[in-house]
Amino acid sequence: MIEREDYVEQRCLLCDEPTDVKPVPQQRIIEKMDDYMSRRDYDGAERHLKYWLEEALLGHDLRGELMIRNELVGHYRKVANKDQAYLHAKEALTLIERLGFEGTISSGTTYTNIATACNAFGDDERALELFEKARAVYETSTVTRPDLLGGLYNNMALTCVSLKRFAEADKLYQKALDTMKKVPNGELEQAITYLNMADALVAEKGEEEAEHEVFDLLDKAYDLLDTPSVPRNGYYAFVCEKCAPSFEYYGYFLAANTLKERAEKIYAGA
Repeated sequence: MIEREDYVEQRCLLCDEPTDVKPVPQQRIIEKMDDYMSRRDYDGAERHLKYWLEEALLGHDLRGELMIRNELVGHYRKVANKDQAYLHAKEALTLIERLGFEGTISSGTTYTNIATACNAFGDDERALELFEKARAVYETSTVTRPDLLGGLYNNMALTCVSLKRFAEADKLYQKALDTMKKVPNGELEQAITYLNMADALVAEKGEEEAEHEVFDLLDKAYDLLDTPSVPRNGYYAFVCEKCAPSFEYYGYFLAANTLKERAEKIYAGA
């Protein structure tokens, strides 16, 4: 009996890409990831991504595989697993080339994602190199979403601070603020940027000299986090949890506790 594999060519003879593709449900995968993260279920999120990565590999779905590997880079960055983050980063960059996606929004997103992981793990020179590649894509594309551009500027500025390139960092933070004003519910990202700016000032000038400016930035950040129109969802809880230690560090204990309590209530389903 002739089987399907006997007459279906699994690879395009011209481009070496699979012709028998079974796409994974990318939107459903992302939505489920959001659900896991809203409950801080990192183990569940990892199982979820690894399951669908296997499905993408079995189905020869390179686009789906790229999306999942990007998610895995972000996941392993959050749980501080450098080896796994870098493993999936390497595979994602290879997929960009295989798919011919250089210069596309997908490549910019991948470069930004991997650069953010590199910065988190102290590989700042490599991070800046990848951020520059992402910036070249995002700033020349007519379809770049403002939230992508704002995230790039903010994370790239963090790397510049790590490299003590403070003037460049300040310009990027200002760009991030201006860009996120165009994004619905962009107040959360603006708040994160103000807190990052406070840390940058302290790194450059020292706590005593920067104190007045730092307090002004903290006040702006808290006002944005307190915006009534911002949805109190899982992402809001994640941002509150992420920002609380910064307020605590600078002596804003009431603000820090308020943010922690809001995050806990959301995670608990209250």
